[in-house]
Amino acid sequence: MNFFVNELLKNPLSGEIYRILWIDDGNVVAYLIDIYDEKALPFKRLIQELTDEILEESLIKIKEDPFMSSGIQDIPEKYIELRNQAWKVIEEMVNDEPAIYEKKQRSKYIKDAMEKHQVTYPAVRKYLRKYWQRGKNINALLPDYNNSGGRGKEKEAGVKKRGRPRKYSSQGINVDERTKKIFRVALEKYYLTSKENRLTDAYKMMIKEFYAKDIYIEDGVKKIIIEDKESLPTLTQFRYWYNKEYTLLESTIARKGRKKFDKDYRAVLNTTLSEVHGPGSRFQIDATVGDIYLISKYNPNWIIGRPVIYLVMDVFSRMVVGMYVGLEGPSWLGAMMAMANTVTDKQKFCAEYGIEISKEEWPSEHLPEILLADRGEFEGFNADRLVEAFNIHVENAAPYRADWKGVVEKHFDLIQKKVRPFLPGYVEKDFQERGARDYRLDAVLTLEDFTKILIKQILHYNQKHFLQDYIRDEDMIRDDVQPIPLHLWSWGIKNRTGKLRYYPEDLVKLHLMPRDDATVTHKGIRFKGIYYSCERALKESWFETARQKGSWKVTIAYDPRNMTSVFLIDPGLTKYETCYLLTPSERLKNTSLDEIRYLQEYEKQLKHDNSHQQLQKDIDYISEVEAIVKEAKKKKEQLQDKSLSKLQRVSSIKEHRKLEREEIRKNEVFQIGSEETPHKQADIVPINRGIEVEEKYARPNVREYLRRRKEKKDE
Repeated sequence: MNFFVNELLKNPLSGEIYRILWIDDGNVVAYLIDIYDEKALPFKRLIQELTDEILEESLIKIKEDPFMSSGIQDIPEKYIELRNQAWKVIEEMVNDEPAIYEKKQRSKYIKDAMEKHQVTYPAVRKYLRKYWQRGKNINALLPDYNNSGGRGKEKEAGVKKRGRPRKYSSQGINVDERTKKIFRVALEKYYLTSKENRLTDAYKMMIKEFYAKDIYIEDGVKKIIIEDKESLPTLTQFRYWYNKEYTLLESTIARKGRKKFDKDYRAVLNTTLSEVHGPGSRFQIDATVGDIYLISKYNPNWIIGRPVIYLVMDVFSRMVVGMYVGLEGPSWLGAMMAMANTVTDKQKFCAEYGIEISKEEWPSEHLPEILLADRGEFEGFNADRLVEAFNIHVENAAPYRADWKGVVEKHFDLIQKKVRPFLPGYVEKDFQERGARDYRLDAVLTLEDFTKILIKQILHYNQKHFLQDYIRDEDMIRDDVQPIPLHLWSWGIKNRTGKLRYYPEDLVKLHLMPRDDATVTHKGIRFKGIYYSCERALKESWFETARQKGSWKVTIAYDPRNMTSVFLIDPGLTKYETCYLLTPSERLKNTSLDEIRYLQEYEKQLKHDNSHQQLQKDIDYISEVEAIVKEAKKKKEQLQDKSLSKLQRVSSIKEHRKLEREEIRKNEVFQIGSEETPHKQADIVPINRGIEVEEKYARPNVREYLRRRKEKKDE
């Protein structure tokens, strides 16, 4: 049985949940921590003991992680700053595994951090505990007071001193806007320079220049008397505002210079095989355009061009751990699909294409510790979200340095050569030569067909391909491990584990999808002109509220290839909710965002093209109305009796209306049948109206009704 870093183990009886923090290279010892205990510390367990407890069902593996966040939207800048400050305190120590899990080394680290960062012992302990309990990523250090007042707003300095009261000194001052300006001037003048002064020296120079109360001469030397202690900002305040205003990158460049920074302090992106210790230490991802032309599955007469192939490979074992074949890219969408495939259950993935395998034949469904990628797809916010959510180190290869991704680049050449002899429509070297056949006309494979072929080729490669240039180390030679990707992976899982990270597939997909702001309106959640709704919006009456109080923004994740559903990101960072199309937008079901934009632009163009025609029709209508009115006036002038007074004309409106109505009725009476048809007069049957009949059918007045009622009572 295999265990992985960040997996959760639950005791069914007590309800306690433990997170695996670290596993040694020999897969013998692991460190765990209780994720809910407020005083928890890492403790050591043998892998064999954990295995026995799993078999005895006194421990079970669980996949739902209560601390896994769905994003970093809606986090106030202040919280991010506090998170980053906490990370600076513990960054060095948490990377020293497994030493940090031992009490003696941990205490030494904490004492050093207290002196270096001016923090308390309990504060460092709290940072470490939150980082370990909540998934070993930087967002675990976010403050928990999301419901506090004034979210994301910096408090204005007032009369009363803010912050924790001082224990041994005077009250001090608040850092107002004037003080901040002095801090900035002092930092840029005395600290962020090539002289590389210490921060304490910059603080003293600031006090000397900006907080002088008086000047006197002593022995020919001009000396300065500074303000009283209660009127001075402290070194702690000065350091705090420096850390808040300037990043380490800005500070280093300003103090060391750009050239020295690039030489000695920039991120080191190039790697060597000696840095790869086991499966998951480093994945490489890259894309290439396939050397084959495909046809559409909807119409075999449509040639859709060459596919884009994405591969993700584990550097240690050389095994293909993720793939994507499509028409996206090379772009973030293609890379997104390939990364999602790395955490997908490959048995289910292959079954979608009618290929039956066991889990052992393609056992990868994890994220790595380091991902090496191209700059184009993995630069920007999408990749940053992977870093913050899953603690993956994303390394971008330098331009024109394909050799940095040599493992995956070499495999592209291998698969192209393997499948070339069997594929019609394959790109030939003699294309465009005079008399050469146009091989594009030979295309017979659809995208799905080509994907099936590639999956089978990858399965064969993972299970059978002998890596001739793979250099085995002493442990592999001792265990007689064949240099075949699947064998290397399986051996590494048993002997070099600890680098792979397991995360739920849906959570990874959610982080990979692009995000944007949508607007809650009284018509629905509007995004790119499309309207959605969700259960939460209906339960909380969002749309009624928007109609009365105005709209507001929410954050959504979406897959631009199909806008049937989008995903509402909860501001609490713990869950997401699926939003579905409303009736006015149902025509856009199963439609990509590009197609929707095209349709919207097309409809705008139609509206614009018809606007002139509509204007012409409106003008024609006005002209016709004016002609009718003009003719009516002319007729009135000819027939009007001008001898009648105004009173005479208005006093007989009712009589005139009655006469007009009678004439209209005569003209409007229904005529059924042909006018020439002679009408036969109906026979008239006389009715003898006796008194009884008359009494029975005549409608009595009130008096008659009362009389009859009285007669009945008397009887």
